[in-house]
Amino acid sequence: MHKKTLTSVATFLTLGIFLILNSCGNTEKKTNTTTPSTDDKEVKKTVYASDVIPFFEDWKLILGDGSNAGIATNFEDKNFFYTAHDSDSDWIVFKAPNGGDTHGTSNNTRTELAQVKKWYPKTANDKLTATLKVMNVSATGDARVAASYAVVVGQIHSADAHENEPLKIFYKKFPGHTKGAVFWHYEINTAGDDNSGRWDYSSAVWGNDFSVVGTGESTYPDEPKDGIALGEEFSYEVEVKDGMMTLKFTSEGHETKTFTKNLIASEYTTTADIPKQTQELFVPIGQDGVERKEAYTGEGCFFKLGAYNQTNGKSPEVNKNWCSGAETHGGDIQKQYADGNYAEVWFKTASISVSDAAVSNEGYFTKNDLK
Repeated sequence: MHKKTLTSVATFLTLGIFLILNSCGNTEKKTNTTTPSTDDKEVKKTVYASDVIPFFEDWKLILGDGSNAGIATNFEDKNFFYTAHDSDSDWIVFKAPNGGDTHGTSNNTRTELAQVKKWYPKTANDKLTATLKVMNVSATGDARVAASYAVVVGQIHSADAHENEPLKIFYKKFPGHTKGAVFWHYEINTAGDDNSGRWDYSSAVWGNDFSVVGTGESTYPDEPKDGIALGEEFSYEVEVKDGMMTLKFTSEGHETKTFTKNLIASEYTTTADIPKQTQELFVPIGQDGVERKEAYTGEGCFFKLGAYNQTNGKSPEVNKNWCSGAETHGGDIQKQYADGNYAEVWFKTASISVSDAAVSNEGYFTKNDLK
């Protein structure tokens, strides 16, 4: 009896130890799989445009709904202006639909920075640089209209008088093409009070200039052999000093191009001076003016940077150069974004140098913010 009792006690103790050890094992396993506390989770920080390029005190931001967002430090708008990250860089995204509310008297939407100061070409020593890639241009438009499928990615704009533009830097790509064109425009500062005769002169950088259009509504010219693809980086430098504008364009795998243009002495003061390109493109629609002898002398000018969509929904019968007849879905932005009817431009780097002689540009915004 004594032996059997001892055996029973031993069996009981062994079973108890086994249960205790097994319980400890289960407890340890549960501890290891417990979800981390909220305190242990990393909170994802918003990367603002001003974190990517810290120069926003020099600009006011115009959005694709026509509103002025002001100085856009620590600001984003998911419809028009935000940041994105690719494999190695943060970028600022500027996005503008084909149709919607516009800023000032323009027919076109823009998400664009406008300089808070203006400077005068004759005494200027001012510079703008940028590295960017165009990610989308409108999916629709009339191929015979020169502005279809295009976006302006940098400008010099006059704040005074006619508010014309001595510089617009374009990117344009036809549907079905892999490569698009980069070109720049000079717009005359029209003599007299009537600005309806103003016109642009276009110079090709890589690919074609503005005047190369389709022969039919959906018939496209040949793809440029030396063009720039969507998503391909390129850079521009714009310097205005002592009345002269100097432009420099660079892109890996492409020839570097430079141009100069006098902004204070016109070369277009008589009808005989109108270039052949303009005679073919603008004169037939009544844009046949001449320029003031002093060009942009005495007018405050300022830089712009972003996505100024050149494709709109207006009928080509209104103006065969600037009215694209593109899809706008009645101004519904999300529908336009869903089927590719917008412009989108990403900027990786940019800089601005402003001369001491520059003055406030507030008058320009006062005139145009409520139009």
